[in-house]
Amino acid sequence: MINYKDYEPETTSRKKEDIEWTIAYAYDNFIKDKPRALLIGDSICHQYSYNVKENLSGKCIISYWASSKCVTDPDYFRELDFYLDAYDYSVISLNNGLHSLDSDRNEWETAYRSAVKFIKDKKPNSKLYLTLCTPLQDPRLTAKSMELNCIVKKIAEEFNLTTIDLFTAMDKRDRNTDWSDCFHFKAEAIKEQAEIIAKTVTEALNL
Repeated sequence: MINYKDYEPETTSRKKEDIEWTIAYAYDNFIKDKPRALLIGDSICHQYSYNVKENLSGKCIISYWASSKCVTDPDYFRELDFYLDAYDYSVISLNNGLHSLDSDRNEWETAYRSAVKFIKDKKPNSKLYLTLCTPLQDPRLTAKSMELNCIVKKIAEEFNLTTIDLFTAMDKRDRNTDWSDCFHFKAEAIKEQAEIIAKTVTEALNL
């Protein structure tokens, strides 16, 4: 039996945020004849999840788990285990990073790699994609996001996984008009993120 405790960090320097939060939705539970995808992320995931649901309506059902927890937080694996157990997923999109901009890079890489292994071991029949972090209004913070994305790309190669690149599309957008604050986006940018995610799911499942 796979136990999440065998994957979570043994030690971590991560300090909890003042407010830690989780938001999770599982749509369309009465529909039994369609595949289901799980979107894992943070507030960016929370923003685009409903648009992904609408884009895939009639083809694939969406669940999502959005959390402030950095992957280096042991509680991350406890919650991840809970949501992985909830359903059978045909596709899983994993994103973690914008709450990890100042996390120790070695700890984060080790924990992220362990999370990938945990998902693959627990859900071997799911198609797993690693979703890159989005850029920010602040160039200094965008550089940190890029650092994390470089690590994600390296881990994707190790596990022979495909990345979903939200960074490049968003980096082309106007920082003055397409961001609602330093981290988050306005409607048109969110719509584009959802289209990228939905296109990946559609191709993964040959829908």
